[in-house]
Amino acid sequence: MQIIDGDEFSSWRENLSGKSSDAEVSAAVEKIIAAVQTEGDKAVRRFAAQFDKSSPEQFELNADAARTAWDSLVKSDPGLANALKLAADHIARFSKEQKAQFKNFEFEIEPGIFTGQRIIPVQKAAIYAPGGRFPLISSVLMGIIPALTAGVEEVILTSPPLEDGLPDRRILAAAHIAAQGSAQGTAPKGLRIFALGGAQAIAALALGTETVPRVDVIAGPGNKYVAAAKRLLFGRVGIDFIAGPTDVLIIADGNCAGDSAGSAAKAADIIAADMLAQAEHDPDARARALVNSRELAELVAAAVEKRLANLPTAETARASLARGGLIIIYKNKAEAVRIANTIAPEHLELQTASAEDWIGELKNYGSLFIGNEAAEVLGDYSAGINHTLPTNASARFTGGLGVRHFLKTVTTLRCVPGAAYKTALDAAEKIALAEGLAAHAESARSRS
Repeated sequence: MQIIDGDEFSSWRENLSGKSSDAEVSAAVEKIIAAVQTEGDKAVRRFAAQFDKSSPEQFELNADAARTAWDSLVKSDPGLANALKLAADHIARFSKEQKAQFKNFEFEIEPGIFTGQRIIPVQKAAIYAPGGRFPLISSVLMGIIPALTAGVEEVILTSPPLEDGLPDRRILAAAHIAAQGSAQGTAPKGLRIFALGGAQAIAALALGTETVPRVDVIAGPGNKYVAAAKRLLFGRVGIDFIAGPTDVLIIADGNCAGDSAGSAAKAADIIAADMLAQAEHDPDARARALVNSRELAELVAAAVEKRLANLPTAETARASLARGGLIIIYKNKAEAVRIANTIAPEHLELQTASAEDWIGELKNYGSLFIGNEAAEVLGDYSAGINHTLPTNASARFTGGLGVRHFLKTVTTLRCVPGAAYKTALDAAEKIALAEGLAAHAESARSRS
């Protein structure tokens, strides 16, 4: 991990993003997609045998599998079960509030011309939940609950099978409580679960096979092969976004922990803890901090080393920090804001005095964590906001996963003949003629 001054930042811009999908990955995924398109289930089973821990004969699970896994979790780990219930409740309540912001309307834009919009959920959506080193139990909640709250008729969860042919039991348990925690309050008949992983799962869901239904939208995180499959199939299926390695940027001035003599050291320790929470994900993860003094920068670096000494995931975290860990010393607020907006982080933390004063100038981030108490880990798991967020600086143009990804905003037009209606027809005819589209003009003229 390096410490640099803010005016050196421009030379680091090429290192802002995590490792991008390379040509070799894309070529491999293109072959998988082509095979699934022509061979269907046969190809999916072949790739599952090659890449997953097993290749089950039947991809879809029995309807009782999630409930069985949940009952088992309640007995074996009631603390985790209660934590998942709390998180599901918060995510459902937040999603319901999001849904309320999308409204149908119709208004009379001119006498006799009624324009409007309708909000319609997609019919089928898939949520991908990775297995791998860290089964993302929480991603199940973050995907299923917004989809169900949006009103999707059929939600499909897909996750890689383990040696016994089933996904991680905690993922199955989370699927059960996600359905129970949805805005509907009861498990919908439309929730289906498939033991499928990798690029072959994305291809099967986007294209459809003999036993895997074709969906309208695919959402959820995954490895570089999953991300490449989503990118290559976008257009044939809707996606949330193409996720890259996770990242965090922490803006700090050492004052958020109070005014005591040890406040700077305490602030540095919290910054270090939050940087490591990102770094432990993956060697390509990016943990960065913007601090207002070299003293604070050195305190953070020391705190990181101290915490690494006892961290079970230290090997991964060290690799991440060596590749892209960075502490930037900013001269003033304007410089810090400019750098933050350029980085456009997935997670942006404000650990400063008067953190609210920064909000208006910060434009590019996936989620904003305001003040020392707003731990990013709460956003990851239990506060209710979604943790599936834009990476690789794509927060410049999009936000995180939510109810909106499962909704279509469509427009309507209704007309009653009159003077305003005739004026609009005349305008349409003139514009059509200017574009050289004679049939368009005649269509307008036939109604005048």
